[in-house]
Amino acid sequence: MQRRDILLGGAGLALGGLAAPALAQPAAARLLKFIPQSDLGILDPHITTAYVTRHHGFMVFDTLYGMDAEFRVTPQMAEGHVVEEDGLRWTITLRPGLQFHDGSPVRAQDCVASIRRWAARHPLGQELNARLGEMSAADDRRIVFRLKRPYTMLAEALGSLVTPCCFIMPERLAKTDASKPVTEMIGSGPFRFKADERIQGSRFVYERFAEYRPREQGTPSWTSGPKRVNLDRVEWIVTPDPATAGAALQNGETDWWEVPTSDLLPVLQGNRNIRIDNPNPTGLVGWGRFNHLHPPFDNPGIRRALMGAVSQEDYMVAVTGTDRSLWRDGVGFFPPETPLASDAGLEVLKGPRDVDKVKREIAAAGYKGEKVVLLAATDFPTLNALGQVGNDMLRRCGMNVEFVATDWASVVARRASREPVEKGGWSMFFTFWTGLDVINPGVNQPIRGNGKDGWWGWSSSERLEALRQRWFDAPDLAAQKPLAREMQLAAFEEAPTLPLGQYFQATAYRRSLSDVPKGMPLFWSIKKTA
Repeated sequence: MQRRDILLGGAGLALGGLAAPALAQPAAARLLKFIPQSDLGILDPHITTAYVTRHHGFMVFDTLYGMDAEFRVTPQMAEGHVVEEDGLRWTITLRPGLQFHDGSPVRAQDCVASIRRWAARHPLGQELNARLGEMSAADDRRIVFRLKRPYTMLAEALGSLVTPCCFIMPERLAKTDASKPVTEMIGSGPFRFKADERIQGSRFVYERFAEYRPREQGTPSWTSGPKRVNLDRVEWIVTPDPATAGAALQNGETDWWEVPTSDLLPVLQGNRNIRIDNPNPTGLVGWGRFNHLHPPFDNPGIRRALMGAVSQEDYMVAVTGTDRSLWRDGVGFFPPETPLASDAGLEVLKGPRDVDKVKREIAAAGYKGEKVVLLAATDFPTLNALGQVGNDMLRRCGMNVEFVATDWASVVARRASREPVEKGGWSMFFTFWTGLDVINPGVNQPIRGNGKDGWWGWSSSERLEALRQRWFDAPDLAAQKPLAREMQLAAFEEAPTLPLGQYFQATAYRRSLSDVPKGMPLFWSIKKTA
């Protein structure tokens, strides 16, 4: 799991590559210093799901489609597309004049190679591969998909914000094996990566790409619309210590801190030069993940009974405090206020929690006192909070819990084991996914039922997988909604994962920044005064 996904934005005006508005400003107004959520350990945005790498990717690379705040996908590098032959042939045409940072033109051939590389790792790309007959470049500007079965979500897949995103690279880089990182950061996005100024663990530098051509039409919203840049230079300053990061923001040494810690928010709120924003409407959704391979959680009756013990309020208060504006309970398997969210099955999470009843139901389902190895991460305060509440919940339900509290890296290593607990295995762990990562059945890992090919815990469900395929085949949102509702009902019955609520992560930036759009940390549209 990556730490957090904050939706916020960045930079502003580059009309046909001209920088006259920026030249009229003092140099300080053309430089933005940003504290990212973590060190940028991996630069290649195709080979990792790390959110910090995705944000770096949107600096350097561009995508064929973008997504706006209404979750609509619109053309970005693409001029548009045509669907023919009853949905079996798609032709996407590129906008003219697109150029990579090395001066070479962006061609359909580059896009084909990039899509192939991305599709090997992304769930929507994998579905594309399952339906794809042939993908080719008809000429330098047209990409042609010939499908064996219609894929109505092709544009949504190519514009998905779920990591890894479908970033377009030059063909020579995109032909790199998907398991090996590319060696150059050459994209066609609004910023160049300054590899010569990179100091790993300390600083990453980006400069405005003067030849970038933003879309002429549309309204900037998330990754959709014109990407007009007002900044000449963006520096990412890696600052692991929260106190140091907070002081730098207050002193004006930096302009934007992506993920301020909750204990420092009151101090930042008291500074009239700093604005606190809550830019991610999808938030982060907490999950308690079972190991389905071994007792006791190979038993669906036991998993289902535990739903009755879940107090999402308890989990979210432990994570972020009593301010209800910062969290939600009554959260199902899709994030609230997104297109596929519903109230299906939510009654199991409502009303007083009757632990004694749950204890009886667990026993009736066949629990015989088997050891439950519960993994918890101590170095992520939010995950540690989930683990502490979960440990208490399971013990009160009469389960024989061994609470294993370690750093997140150790959790990640141990959860990969498929051995039983007596041989070093595990029974349950806790994590967060951003709302975007669970927004629909195509990308939602907590409700997948694809067994040993799936997410840690290896849930198997023919019912959920069949519904997921029907959802892919649905022609539009109106047809998808009842299928998502049915999937949520099935997930509450089969309990592959416990939904634990949703919280919202604040971000903080100086009031010298304006036009900071909603979205993940992006750096177009932002204006800065010295």
